[in-house]
Amino acid sequence: MFRFEHPTYLYAFALLPLLAVVFWLFWRWRKQAIGRFAESHLAPLLMPEASRWKHQLKFGLLLLATSFLILGAANPQWGSKREKVKRKSVDVLIALDISNSMYAQDIAPSRLERAKKFAENLVEKLKGERVGLVFFAGSAYLQMPVTTDYAAAEIFLRSASPELAATQGTAIGEAIAVARRAFQTEENKSHKALVVITDGEDHDGEAVAQAESAKEEGIIQFTVGVGTAEGSFIPMSIGGREDYKRDESGQPVRSKLNEPMLADLAQKGGGTYFHISQGDVAVAEALQGRIDQMEKQELEVRAFSSYNSYFQWFVLVGLALLAAEWLVSWRRHRLEERDIFG
Repeated sequence: MFRFEHPTYLYAFALLPLLAVVFWLFWRWRKQAIGRFAESHLAPLLMPEASRWKHQLKFGLLLLATSFLILGAANPQWGSKREKVKRKSVDVLIALDISNSMYAQDIAPSRLERAKKFAENLVEKLKGERVGLVFFAGSAYLQMPVTTDYAAAEIFLRSASPELAATQGTAIGEAIAVARRAFQTEENKSHKALVVITDGEDHDGEAVAQAESAKEEGIIQFTVGVGTAEGSFIPMSIGGREDYKRDESGQPVRSKLNEPMLADLAQKGGGTYFHISQGDVAVAEALQGRIDQMEKQELEVRAFSSYNSYFQWFVLVGLALLAAEWLVSWRRHRLEERDIFG
């Protein structure tokens, strides 16, 4: 595998055409200056040692030397050892609730922001496992399949908001169904985990049935409750002014955490229920501990373990060309005709 260790140095190649233009302008100026100094048939007699082509040769050597030095500065590298690395991993999908009820502020600064921060901490703790994302509200979709690209997962989590949901509601059952489709379910081995982060306002009624089916397929499910039993009104922006979400009678809607449903869901899914008030780090570490105990699948990863650098050869050739340019004399070669105008 080939790469440049410092590819930004390659931008210096843009200077070479500029140098060529400068040389061409100099060559025109030189011819005009010699033409003002003497007639064309007298100039060779007055400058018998001047070469007609060594200026171009020396400039060509200079350009070539500069090119090799730029390549040397960028440091061409080739992967020296292609290895097969085997490691064991659990596939973990994090299902994040992005419904409007997550705007409630019974947990500061809001349920959604606290859930997103917790999910980021969880991704950090799960480095070494493969992690994916499911976002859900009134419907669910796979935001990111399981991967080891943890930076991408964190970017997706930071940008999560109810505006990404096509419909509103809290379809936990559909989120589990999406996770079931995302996992490879050919083998019923317990190397798959689903972490559902939500306030538990289940509007589709299918969550428990989906959890039981997912468990049969080897998917262990954990739930993390976000919110309080007392609940809170849901702030909304209506017509450019701040208000609360209201029901058909015009009364503000109070959203409450549905802990019994989430605890039952985790029990049916073979996992554990956690409440985010136990602490982001503490819950993330507890989940990490449970996932570490699960049966892991062996993955084969092809990787280049190291790169060999070859900048020295390019620098050596560049310096040799500079030395050759310096050694080439400006004087006319004996085989040249006496015509300095070329």
